[in-house]
Amino acid sequence: MPFLKHSKGKEPVEIFYQDYGNGKPVILIHGWPLSHQSWESQLRILVEEGFRVIAYDRRGFGKSSQPWGDYDYTTLAGDLHELILHLDLQDVTLVGFSMGGGEVVRYMTEFGTDRISKAALISSIIPIVAQKDDNPEGVPQEALDNILGALKTNRLGFLKEFHKNFYNFKKGAVGVTEANLKFDFSIASQASPNATIKTTEAWAGTDFRTELKNVKVPTLIVHGDDDNIVPYKTAGEQASKGIADNTYHLIKDAPHGLNLTHGDELNKLLLDFLKK
Repeated sequence: MPFLKHSKGKEPVEIFYQDYGNGKPVILIHGWPLSHQSWESQLRILVEEGFRVIAYDRRGFGKSSQPWGDYDYTTLAGDLHELILHLDLQDVTLVGFSMGGGEVVRYMTEFGTDRISKAALISSIIPIVAQKDDNPEGVPQEALDNILGALKTNRLGFLKEFHKNFYNFKKGAVGVTEANLKFDFSIASQASPNATIKTTEAWAGTDFRTELKNVKVPTLIVHGDDDNIVPYKTAGEQASKGIADNTYHLIKDAPHGLNLTHGDELNKLLLDFLKK
């Protein structure tokens, strides 16, 4: 199995990745609290359409190693940078889902866009999750504190229920079965408990609004108007106003996990964007 091993942070780390196909490289960055396997509905289509697709597991998740510390976005973007250098990639499209949008933006803040030609933010946390006086549409701090509290005291219980809200399962999410929920739980439950908490602190507590100016490549933004995890008004809508060159699609009735529930629609948007 392919692993990137590096020691750029405080602790050595091994990042697991999959590398399929040929053509222009597309890097898929998964959301919290899953792994690269959450991209199953996109990976095959992108490879079949002629792209080289690299999907990796964030440190602490999937098959990647589980160091105790270093889960801030600068460190996570550093892992992405090391992967790009390791594979010597050029003309890359970065695709970040949910938490993964943070790596996309922080990468450009830290490393620029010399190797990056496009970006896509899917159900992304960009630019800010938390409710603040100047961000009234965000998630209330009490709700975020409750998530952290549950992860510290009843992690497995929380994760078992989390993806029902992820897909709006109780509303009868199209294409989502109990098997999908069990699959997601099997991935999330095996992640490092400490990484699960620390990355929550990262996505819930990082304000990227001042970094949007660093996104200097054409960017696709896709969000669902029924996203109960990261409301579109605090995320996709604000990102579309702060990123200079963007195309914004708000998908009707789509939940946070639209890569599964609205996979065909998302895949068409991605392919149209990548082929421009």
